Amino acid sequence: MTIRRGETWGEQVQSPDLLRVVPADRDAREFVLALLDTDRTLQPVGLGGGDMARTLGGGAPGRFPGLVTKAPIDLLRVTAGDRTSWAVSHVVGRRSWWRGDVVFAMNAQFLGPYDVSPRSHPNDGKVDVVHVQPSMPWRARLQARGRALTGTHLPHPQLTVSHTAQWTTTFEQPLVWWLDGVRWVTAAEIDITVVPDALTVYA
Repeated sequence: MTIRRGETWGEQVQSPDLLRVVPADRDAREFVLALLDTDRTLQPVGLGGGDMARTLGGGAPGRFPGLVTKAPIDLLRVTAGDRTSWAVSHVVGRRSWWRGDVVFAMNAQFLGPYDVSPRSHPNDGKVDVVHVQPSMPWRARLQARGRALTGTHLPHPQLTVSHTAQWTTTFEQPLVWWLDGVRWVTAAEIDITVVPDALTVYA
């Protein structure tokens, strides 16, 4: 069940024996894809590092085995044309960081060192989409990038934020789409749908 305002989320537990632990977001995605591609049930996974681990307060070296946070998280189903894939932490679309549209669809709060979506929650049934408007000049983008280190880039008149269970749009120019840091496709139309409570993680 997705989290509601004021509810406790996650629990402190001892990490299970024989738990698969992955070092980064892209490895968590590969773990999910490998199970879904063979029609197997998603098994719990340990997050030894990456943006989702940081969002859950984990990711420190040597955390496994030991006392960790166990929690359910949502997954993002991403469709572009006739192709569908999945993301654990985030979906990023861009042609350039410094001009044109840039999209951050966040299930996690962080993207590398940046606090891209300070209000994002991985188990609220919603994806937080931060859209850099193409009219935003490069100097303003540079300033916003610096402020994103502390999550103070929002609100901003040229950064549109959506909090929704499904986000679909079409751009004038195709964007290159990255799922958990892995380059996926180049497409103008994208659909991102939240699948609630899809995966149990330890971090």
